[in-house]
Amino acid sequence: MWRLAALVLVLTGVPALAQEQQFARLGDVTLESGEVLRDCRIGYRTVGTLNADRSNVVLFPTWASGTSEQIVSSNLGPGRLVDTTTHYAIVVDALANGVSSSPSNSERQPRMRFPRISIRDMVDTQRRLLTEVLKIEHVKAVVGISMGGMQTFQWMVSHPGFMDLAIPIVGSPRLAPYDLLHWQTQIDAITTDPAWKGGDYQENPARVAGAAFGAILLTTPEHYNRTTRREEVLASLERAKSVAGFDANDKIRQTQAMMALDVSRGVGGSLEKAAAAVKARVLVIVATADHVVTPGPAIEFATLLGAPVVTLDNDCGHLAPGCEPERVNRAVAEFLAR
Repeated sequence: MWRLAALVLVLTGVPALAQEQQFARLGDVTLESGEVLRDCRIGYRTVGTLNADRSNVVLFPTWASGTSEQIVSSNLGPGRLVDTTTHYAIVVDALANGVSSSPSNSERQPRMRFPRISIRDMVDTQRRLLTEVLKIEHVKAVVGISMGGMQTFQWMVSHPGFMDLAIPIVGSPRLAPYDLLHWQTQIDAITTDPAWKGGDYQENPARVAGAAFGAILLTTPEHYNRTTRREEVLASLERAKSVAGFDANDKIRQTQAMMALDVSRGVGGSLEKAAAAVKARVLVIVATADHVVTPGPAIEFATLLGAPVVTLDNDCGHLAPGCEPERVNRAVAEFLAR
């Protein structure tokens, strides 16, 4: 959503320290569309110790609007989603997240001159980071939440021999019709705001609309009504006017990438053929009340793979993993132990 930092899992254990931000420069990159991304820069952080045979690497791509710093601080370490006392985690900032090359930080292609990117472009630049910069040709697992889960689905199809395990969490191999509807509505809220100015705004547009979308879609009516007092609702929207939030141009490019995702695109639109290409063992985690990334396509893909599915039935919506952290952490730890 507008700011998916709220998706950070509430985990147990001593808080992990965010490791040093690093960058890899890949030069000019030809995208899936044929356009060229100039001076591509990929941000990443590493946590843990790489073992002698390099068999303990876990790749962790970021969710929409999320950063590697958020993931390291909230999801890595003893008792957390990925235990970095035994695994070497490489957390990669996805394109257009404001850290890696993005509309908000590109010198040669700023703002809406930044080309459209795809989830596959995110994955392909991550693969170049691993193989060309970090000299890693294979990973134990790819683990991702939300848009990170979408990247995980793309990873297992595009580079099936690159990982042993894949764990997409509240992600999708291609968005369902309802998902496309609300994501496009969020783009429209930005581009129809008078402050938009074709992407050359002075201050982030559609701040209140973004806050409202987050409140409506990230959780459920039951959860929102239980955790929010009536008098807080309008006050929170008023406060949103003074909060800059995630850059709107970055938001648009990441949203367009999610909307265009379809892991079956290269095989005639057949999820069956896409699933047949997968070599990794897969664990899929979904939330039944998820209104941001509805779980149907992920469940369908898991069925085609014969993969186990962990279903979260709480009323937290897209934030469901954070409402059952012990269950999610345990399922992931047991799967990574294989």
